[in-house]
Amino acid sequence: MFQPKIPTMPQPSGGLVTPPAVVQPTTITPGTPAPAPAAAPEPSRPVVQLTPGTAVALVGAGTAVVLVVGTVLVSLLLAVAVTSASVAVCAVVLRSLIASDAKRR
Repeated sequence: MFQPKIPTMPQPSGGLVTPPAVVQPTTITPGTPAPAPAAAPEPSRPVVQLTPGTAVALVGAGTAVVLVVGTVLVSLLLAVAVTSASVAVCAVVLRSLIASDAKRR
């Protein structure tokens, strides 16, 4: 059930392989030039116009994003600082307990 299945390679045919056919180069004779393709009309895209109202909205949205990202990063940094301080306090308490236990013996 769990044995890997090894793919089998096809066996060589042992027959003679014919070499590929040689392609002879052809000459190109200049003829009448092809007509120039007609210029395709460019698709009309809506033009974004920046009005004072949309500029204020963009600035407000950008400010909100910066404040939210800043708040999240500061809270993560604060969480790391609190965790490291609590680990340091635990290490000092354990060291004190181990030292006092060694003095009793």
